[in-house]
Amino acid sequence: KDANLDNRRRDMTDTITRQIYDYTCTGIFERHKLMFSFQMTCMIMDGDGRLDADLLDFFLKGDTSLDEVSEPNPAPWLIMSGWKDLLCLGEMNEELKAVVADFVADVPTWKAWYDLETPETAGIPKGFHAKLTPLQRLAVTRCFRPDRVYNAVKIFVVDLLGEKFVQPPVLDYGRIFAQSTPGSPMVFILSPGADPQSDIQKFCDEMDMTQRFKFVALGQGQGPIAENLLDVGYKKGHWILLQNCHLLASWLKKLEKILYMMKDPHPDFRLWLTTDPTDKFPLGILQRSLKVVTEPPDGLKLNMRATYSRIDAAMLEDCPHWAFRPCLYVLAFLHAVVLERRKYGKIGWNVSYDFNDSDLNISRRLLGLYLEKAYEDNDEFLPWGSLKYLIGDAMYGGRVSDNFDRRILKTYLEEYMGDFLFDDCQKFSFSRVGFDYELPPWGDLENYKGMVEKLPLTNSPSVFGLHPNAEIGYYTNAVKSMWKDLISLQPRRVGGGEGMSREDYIAITARDIFGKIPLASMDVGSYDMLQTRVLLQGKNEDGVVTPCQVVLLQELERWNNLVLRMAITLQDLQKALVGEIGMSDQLDALGDSLFNGFLPDMWRKLLPDTQKSLGSWMNHFQKRFDQYDLWIKEGEPAVMWLSGLHIPSAYLTALVQTTCRIKRWPLDKSTLFTEVTQHTSSEGLEHLESGCYVSGLYLEGASCTYTLTYSLLAATF
Repeated sequence: KDANLDNRRRDMTDTITRQIYDYTCTGIFERHKLMFSFQMTCMIMDGDGRLDADLLDFFLKGDTSLDEVSEPNPAPWLIMSGWKDLLCLGEMNEELKAVVADFVADVPTWKAWYDLETPETAGIPKGFHAKLTPLQRLAVTRCFRPDRVYNAVKIFVVDLLGEKFVQPPVLDYGRIFAQSTPGSPMVFILSPGADPQSDIQKFCDEMDMTQRFKFVALGQGQGPIAENLLDVGYKKGHWILLQNCHLLASWLKKLEKILYMMKDPHPDFRLWLTTDPTDKFPLGILQRSLKVVTEPPDGLKLNMRATYSRIDAAMLEDCPHWAFRPCLYVLAFLHAVVLERRKYGKIGWNVSYDFNDSDLNISRRLLGLYLEKAYEDNDEFLPWGSLKYLIGDAMYGGRVSDNFDRRILKTYLEEYMGDFLFDDCQKFSFSRVGFDYELPPWGDLENYKGMVEKLPLTNSPSVFGLHPNAEIGYYTNAVKSMWKDLISLQPRRVGGGEGMSREDYIAITARDIFGKIPLASMDVGSYDMLQTRVLLQGKNEDGVVTPCQVVLLQELERWNNLVLRMAITLQDLQKALVGEIGMSDQLDALGDSLFNGFLPDMWRKLLPDTQKSLGSWMNHFQKRFDQYDLWIKEGEPAVMWLSGLHIPSAYLTALVQTTCRIKRWPLDKSTLFTEVTQHTSSEGLEHLESGCYVSGLYLEGASCTYTLTYSLLAATF
């Protein structure tokens, strides 16, 4: 409370904002929490009149135009989509135009910033960081380093709302219970390896409800048992836990009716439900329930904080050995590390393991048991060998099935557990790249919690022993997913340009794409397959199509299916926009995709898997047609663009078949090998006797500033 009205309003606003954030984060997945923080920040800015809607639209979508870039890219290390976005960004205002001009004039300075491991924390070079608004900085970061946008969004939220809005609350059963009522079930959405039953039972003990706590795991034939528990429980004030509701989805409709028919339940009655994410869960139960997602937090610091939120002073005092408290901190750090490695995919673990809190809890008990025994025996040496084996091989290692993953786990135990933890000559650190990850000095519980709060909010993969580039793929996919989800949350009333409605923008885009579709007729598509086959046969001496020409015919058949689908759906969409036909769900989804710059799902089914945006894909689409056209008119290209084929492996197989026919080799004993050449263009290259020059192959993790051309040759074993 405050006597000053303005201060009182500010305090109320801050409190309500925080409560909304905490409540919402309790019921959404980890991957959506940063997206929610950003969306809430933008809505607050919009309410204050500080949000640039056009700039926000650009940040989410980039340049959605279908036109190719006319100005040459001054930096070969900047991808073309980034250069296209940067040119579009420069047209928004004078400050951003100056950024583009400075980049063109001083490429080396921007290259040095581009090469930084964390460019979002270093600030945009040449003094532009101070000149640009936070949202403008995000847009510039998108153009140069989209993989760092995820962490840049965290900085954006922290600058405008504070660090507490990127640190979701830990799972607190007391807080959840305080928000519940007898008529509102608590639905726990489970993640792999999560089982809240033990935590709920522990909370029961704290609330003196142990004698009135009943639970049943749902499955075939368990419906009547659950009904009996509910019938008695809501009258006598029991706590009922129904586990794995997704396994008995057919009975949930009856549960919905039972909850609706409950009148005047006992004040102490509570219903706890656990379920995997499923679309079969009745909406009526969800609407009246409190949703709780049980997932490990995102980030090393938040993982550590969640662990220490479940540790109390009594746990630290259970073991009298002086080394128990620092070793428990080491164990918590190890638990956070093995969980965090999962987000790096195959780079983290070869197999995604369901490490969970039970591994940590049992390892903690084993640690206390062995240290207590060492204390009673007055043993000055700690039983490191036994602890490493039980924790690394039995508990966490018991889930590990891959030998290389097991080796990683053993390496962590060797790095984290040993007498070097307490070396007086050199202070131990979990990471060799900084001093933010040191072992805290011996003390009480608050001492260790304070050390956890000092950990950085974001951390480099170096903390886990990985190369900094390991997170590029993870952050790139994470930010693309966040952009897509944020776009779906934006209001549909926004137009695609000044003075243009949403429908007008979709209609113009549809006409533009339709005009670029190479149609021979609406019956056959781009190519008449019968005429094309006759044309190809006429170019061969024996009048028989070659294996590579068979691949071409298969490619053209798939191409015709795609262009016909595109032409028909675009025509129907244009008719629906003017009211000639009804707007179906499929056409509405097509319009949304065109407006947002996405590749429509109804087209995606007929083409190879791609992550390109609509504008980039249309350029790819036109180049793909050019290669087919050239192949038909002038014969097989000297350099084949593999990325322009629907099924590249079919063409490579045809190369082997062709060579085997010429050299009379057995097909089952022939294969391909790749030779990297020094050619950077197709000029002057002639057809190879065996194999073919190809382009469009990329080496993951390779660093080069020019396109490599590969030579594929057929050979025998």
